[in-house]
Amino acid sequence: MTMLMKTAGSPWRLAMWGLIAALLLLPWVAMQFTREVAWDAADFAFAGVLLIGAGLIFELAAWRAKKLALRVAIGGALAFGVLLIWADAAVGVF
Repeated sequence: MTMLMKTAGSPWRLAMWGLIAALLLLPWVAMQFTREVAWDAADFAFAGVLLIGAGLIFELAAWRAKKLALRVAIGGALAFGVLLIWADAAVGVF
């Protein structure tokens, strides 16, 4: 069995991609209930590129990194970067 087949259905990978999908669906669901959330196609495209891009970068980095501590550090750095970019895009922190 190849390494790819062993990790293809990993619960951690499924949880990560499920979380990314949920984060992308959350604004759409909120738009159904309130007018305070008003995303357009460009907002969803930006969020999709940001979140899916970070997920793909993590997949590549986690595939190369063998130690759990390094994977956690990479995930933390990516999460911090995504939150920083998201905050700046939302309210212009910088």
